[in-house]
Amino acid sequence: MKSSYFASLLLFLIATFSVAQNKSIKEEKFVSIGGIEQWITIKGEDRTKPIVLFIHGGPGSAMSQYDNAIYGKWEKDFILVHWDQRGAGRTYGRNAPAQLNEAYLIENPLTVEQMTKDGIELTKYLIDYLKKDKVILLGSSWGSLLGTEMALSNPELFYAYVGHSQIVNPSKGFIYAYEKTFAMAKKTIDTNAIEKLESFGKPPYNNPRSYGQILRIVKKYERTNSTPAPNTWFKLAPEYDNEKDNKNRYEGDDYSFCNFVGFKKLGVKSMVAEVDFNKTGLEFKIPIYLIQGEKDILTPKEMSKPYFDKIIAPKKEYFLLPNAAHGFNQSVVDKQYEVIKKIEY
Repeated sequence: MKSSYFASLLLFLIATFSVAQNKSIKEEKFVSIGGIEQWITIKGEDRTKPIVLFIHGGPGSAMSQYDNAIYGKWEKDFILVHWDQRGAGRTYGRNAPAQLNEAYLIENPLTVEQMTKDGIELTKYLIDYLKKDKVILLGSSWGSLLGTEMALSNPELFYAYVGHSQIVNPSKGFIYAYEKTFAMAKKTIDTNAIEKLESFGKPPYNNPRSYGQILRIVKKYERTNSTPAPNTWFKLAPEYDNEKDNKNRYEGDDYSFCNFVGFKKLGVKSMVAEVDFNKTGLEFKIPIYLIQGEKDILTPKEMSKPYFDKIIAPKKEYFLLPNAAHGFNQSVVDKQYEVIKKIEY
């Protein structure tokens, strides 16, 4: 009798474990997108949950490389998809030469149009592969530009668009960042920053190096005036902490940034020089939610709020977070979760 009971219990536990295993998903793989192989990760405890597609920033700053400290807890409520975009992370490594060189930069330009098509093709793949109706779209920084383009071009694929550190007009954004940091440097008598800013003057520039110098000054002042992310957040997952992935990550970041801002000497045009959502991104057919750090200098509230006010959408909400800047911190991730949890699907 005891033997029969324990045998039944064992069968029940095995069946329960099997069901749980079948419900969960954890895949990391290359898929054919836009004529090249691109790296994605798909993770969730329950396949019946909605998909959240993360559109990372940078444009070369892939999120798939990090462990679960930032979004791991979301896996119980969503299927999380991270995508190494064209020119980033493992996608870059799969398609780039052994060493990043000028010839590759010249012959392989990135464009907003191509990357938007990539994002739409990936979304259709996910909907078909995971048997869903639509996807929740979450874009941050550069990802907000790409996410906006995707939401505008194919709204039927998305339940909603959530933008964090929303880009509106990148060219004017850099000018604002220059003027804002210059004023802050003068106020604090930061002679080092003042000298650097004076040396290369107001944007636009002919080379990525000058834009990079502005970003370093911006990050310094944002760190001073906002709550940072925990140190544990941006820890590489063990499988990405190796020489090959590190090389692909750094070179992909350089390659993508050169295309983002342009490099006149090489004839590489900025892929965002003409972007202005005040003209092209005002009518959405899906709900839109913008999450804005009050201390954000690079994509400031002074640009995102007037833009948001002009948007026409079935539903729209704007959230200003007092202790956040351009990047992630706990308040940003908490607000993202709060917003996405209430989206109807």
